[in-house]
Amino acid sequence: MHAVEHDLRQIKRGSEDLLVEAELIEKLKSGRPLRIKAGFDPTAPDLHLGHTVLINKLRHFQDLGHHVMFLIGDFTGMIGDPTGKNVTRPPLSREQILDNAKTYQEQVFRILDPEKTEVCFNSTWFEPFGASGMIRLAALHTVARMLERDDFAKRYRSGQPIAIHELLYPLCQGYDSVAMKADVELGGTDQRFNLLVGRELQKHFGQAPQCILTMPLLEGLDGVNKMSKSLGNYVGINEPPGDMFGKLMSVSDELMWRYFELLSFRTTAAIDELKRRTADGCNPRDSKVLLAQEIVERFHGGPAAVRALADFEARFRHGAIPDDIAEVCLSGAGQSVGIAQVLKQSGLTASTSEALRMIDQGGVKVDGCRVDDKQLTLTPLRSYVLQVGKRKFARVSIA
Repeated sequence: MHAVEHDLRQIKRGSEDLLVEAELIEKLKSGRPLRIKAGFDPTAPDLHLGHTVLINKLRHFQDLGHHVMFLIGDFTGMIGDPTGKNVTRPPLSREQILDNAKTYQEQVFRILDPEKTEVCFNSTWFEPFGASGMIRLAALHTVARMLERDDFAKRYRSGQPIAIHELLYPLCQGYDSVAMKADVELGGTDQRFNLLVGRELQKHFGQAPQCILTMPLLEGLDGVNKMSKSLGNYVGINEPPGDMFGKLMSVSDELMWRYFELLSFRTTAAIDELKRRTADGCNPRDSKVLLAQEIVERFHGGPAAVRALADFEARFRHGAIPDDIAEVCLSGAGQSVGIAQVLKQSGLTASTSEALRMIDQGGVKVDGCRVDDKQLTLTPLRSYVLQVGKRKFARVSIA
């Protein structure tokens, strides 16, 4: 029983909810490798650290000896997951889905052990399903139950349209669990309804229902909204090492511990020790360096992590950036602001045209990284170190 308790602690680390814990304990007691499922619709070409919260947990299951099934929703991706959306998502083409799926596979094995991972595509069972199979599946759920889902209910009450194909999405995700004979499915907290549909469908098809492990949605660099490429508050796992390192060093001291819990492979005891040292007066920056190095090393290797730290130190600690730079707070009304406007409003350039000219000349940096994109926007609720030329600096935040 001691081994089961140890494994359960590892599984629950950083998680939001486990349904049903007693059932998972019985599955663990069986001693057999459990079938662990997590699905990803390849709706964008690159993964960011928010996606890796689930993938890290899959790695935990691998380390405990279980069979991990990484599901690429090449069929459901063409429907578009309506979770959390107040409008119907535009479906992607088959070609877009397959291109994105290829990059997902390349990126995910920076975390998962490829020898212990089964990559599945749900088109395998849905394409032979046919219209009659989809109708039989749709007969297993009611519209009333679908409207219990919070986002569907809100859209229905507000008169926002809900397309019929969106109602099929939870059923398709649930049937994936039947086809894969999943013992455990992982998902974000926003996926709870879909995960429960999987349990119901497994019971209908005579299978033992899967346990559900929900993981928190990782906050982005702003510390408020969930990490999202569209919000610009993300850290992409394909980003250059220096950019990744600098972004992680920019997070608040409070958010740093959240990142440690959800992204670090350090033991809980090791993280608690770092917290104790910080509480005793150690600079939290030192712990942040350890986090940034760990993440950069995971995706780019040890030498790249060492270089990223050295470059960061050269820019921020050894005089490249003054200690007494001006602090500027700009009003963006909660919206992102274009880089040229930010440079003008912060007094670093006399006009937006000068700002654009300086970008063309390679004379503008944000957090130590040269700006080449004149369309770059800076998101609110975090600060940036801006540099124009060799001597003009400002620490700018956008409210």
